[in-house]
Amino acid sequence: MTHLPPPAEELRLLDTELRQLDARRALLLARRAWLITALRPPVAPPPPPPPVRRPETTAPRVQNVLLVLGGALLTIAAIAFTLVSWGRMGIAGRALVLGAVTLAALGSPVLLLRHRLRSTAEAVAGLGLALTVLDVYALHEVALPETNGLGYAAIASALLAALWTAYGLALGGTRRPTGEAAAPARLTLRLPLPTALAAAQLPLILWAAAADAGAPVMTGALLVTAALDTAVALRVPVRSVCLVAAVGAYGLGGWGSLAAGWLSWTATGPSAVARAAALLLFAAAVALAAAWRLPDTNVATWVASAGGLLTVAALGGVPRSSLPGEWTVPGYLVCAVAVLAAVRTRLPEPMRRGLALAAASVQAVAVVWALPPVAVALLGPVARVGRGWTGAPSTAREAVTPVGVPWPPYAATAPLVLVVVATVLAVAVRGTEWRPRATIGASALVWAAALVLPAALDIPYWAGMSAQGLTIVAALAYVARSAEPRPVLFLPALVSSVSLACLSLAAEGTTLGVLAALTVLFAAVSGRSRLAPVAALAYATALACAVGASLGWQSPYIALLVLLVPVVAALLAARLAGSPARVPVEVTGAVAGLLAVGLAVPDPPLLALVLALCAVIAAGTAVREDRRPAGYAATALFVLAAWVRLACWGVGSVEAYTLPVTVPALLVGAFGRRKDPLTSSWTAYGAGLSVTLVPSLLTAWIDPDWPRPLLLGVAALAVTLVGARHRLRAPLVLGGGVLALDALHELAPYLVQMAGALPRWVPPALAGLVLLALGATYEQRIRDARRVREVLGRMR
Repeated sequence: MTHLPPPAEELRLLDTELRQLDARRALLLARRAWLITALRPPVAPPPPPPPVRRPETTAPRVQNVLLVLGGALLTIAAIAFTLVSWGRMGIAGRALVLGAVTLAALGSPVLLLRHRLRSTAEAVAGLGLALTVLDVYALHEVALPETNGLGYAAIASALLAALWTAYGLALGGTRRPTGEAAAPARLTLRLPLPTALAAAQLPLILWAAAADAGAPVMTGALLVTAALDTAVALRVPVRSVCLVAAVGAYGLGGWGSLAAGWLSWTATGPSAVARAAALLLFAAAVALAAAWRLPDTNVATWVASAGGLLTVAALGGVPRSSLPGEWTVPGYLVCAVAVLAAVRTRLPEPMRRGLALAAASVQAVAVVWALPPVAVALLGPVARVGRGWTGAPSTAREAVTPVGVPWPPYAATAPLVLVVVATVLAVAVRGTEWRPRATIGASALVWAAALVLPAALDIPYWAGMSAQGLTIVAALAYVARSAEPRPVLFLPALVSSVSLACLSLAAEGTTLGVLAALTVLFAAVSGRSRLAPVAALAYATALACAVGASLGWQSPYIALLVLLVPVVAALLAARLAGSPARVPVEVTGAVAGLLAVGLAVPDPPLLALVLALCAVIAAGTAVREDRRPAGYAATALFVLAAWVRLACWGVGSVEAYTLPVTVPALLVGAFGRRKDPLTSSWTAYGAGLSVTLVPSLLTAWIDPDWPRPLLLGVAALAVTLVGARHRLRAPLVLGGGVLALDALHELAPYLVQMAGALPRWVPPALAGLVLLALGATYEQRIRDARRVREVLGRMR
């Protein structure tokens, strides 16, 4: 009987068979597609389309070029007709020809616009405008030849501007045909109105030239024309007209403003000054009015800035002609401050920014004007460094002015200018972001004013020194009282102190007193700035040098006084743990120590003492846990001191110079290995042993006597035995190598004699024996390696 599975099992079997059939069908279809593709002949790719010639320009551009070229040719022909063929016709004929041609040229655009030929209409209208100019010229040549050419040109340009304006307004638009409702309603001519405005630039200027007016009248004509251009640019919405008006306003306005400024600068009498001021104020009013109406805030700001500068030039030029030369810059500065007051009014924001920019520009120029006397007062005293204690000058100006350098002219009011600008910065800048910077700038300007004031007033020398000292005291007091001291607040006091120290070199007592006072002052504020301790130590060093020179000591003995500064620096650095001033103080002490060493160089015995004292200071510094590396410097200084002392005693033995290095180096190495047993013997003892053994070996090889090689051999043998006893590689290698080379040096004569007595076959035989021994040893090592490999191979 046939076994039938349960329905569920039978359904599962059927699904499995169907899935296998679907997979087989997909595989057969893929194979069939591949076979069809393989049997199909290859199809050639389609050829690329032929290149299409594209026009190099557009039709509107070609049209415009043709129209412009045609109009230009017609205008040239009209000019040639007027200039060449004019005399061959009578008055009636000439008038008829020019009138007919001009009317035809001016009337044709009406018909062309109705037929929507705007470009052609523009070209013909341009021809008509050019013909009107020829008509005016012809009228002058025929009917008014005796009139003034410039005057006639002024009137003609005004009439032409009015005629072209009326013509442009009359052809401002033409109604289009009613059937084309979707197109624009009007077509207009763009050429007549900007051309009329361009012609309107000439009447006033030509009239002033025809009247042979002076520079003020010509300047007024320029400014009035610029004002009219400004009004047109602000009120006329036509873009082409606005462009021409803007060019005229900026060009003629700038030209006229420069001319008015020159008139104000060169004016000598009250009337000339008043005229120039009136012109500048008129130009400023035009600029400010334009800034009020301009929609672009950036442009309005710059235009308002120009208006502010013109106002300052106008108001500042009035007192300039009646005051001395040194009050010129302060006068303009006061006017700039007055203009700055307008920033607090309810003017538009762009105008206020522009006026503030103008006032700031004038103040910046004033500060730059005041910088030369400040530079002389600051840098001039440095010239006294090379000629100290030659006598005190009579005045402060003489003290700060180097020989051959004149005092800047008109510098008497430089302190006033600096103080005014500082006051403006302190009062005007109220914003939280710029307030700290303004405070720093104001402080710097006040400091500069105080620095240059004694020389500017030409007060006595002692009074000037006192004033500069009070300035330093005030600056340091400000630093001491500030909540957050910053280096930028300390720099003025430091720079002034350097200048004062240089000024004090004129007299011996003054030098000592000033250096002592500066040392005390900077030491008093050493906790408020990281630079204050450095300055105090620097002035203490200078004071030590000055005291030694005052006592008549030689430079090597002055070095002993200078060494007090490194001592103080080391003690102070120990108390400044964690302070940012610690490293600068240590560096300053090190520099003072180097100065002491340099001063002691002429006296070798004293140099050895100075080096030893420096080594003691460095060793004291190395006692601190975080300054252990100073011990290397102390060791080097001790060694140098010993070497210098040995050289002074005339010691020529090399061991006397190397043993002072070897003993401390070995002690340091032993201490290091005790602290860290993993330290290599080369690191601990290599350098110390090499310093003595190597130079002694080199000396022994050129020494003909026997004591040195004998002592060197004994020492090398001792080092070798110590190395063998304690299993130290560095003493064993260095001692053994030196011992072998020393023995070789001693036995060399005997070896040479023995080599001469031996037969010549002995050296090759010895060499062969050595090679055989080496070969046997090498073979034995190979055999041992094979045995080890066999043993390992038998292991499981």
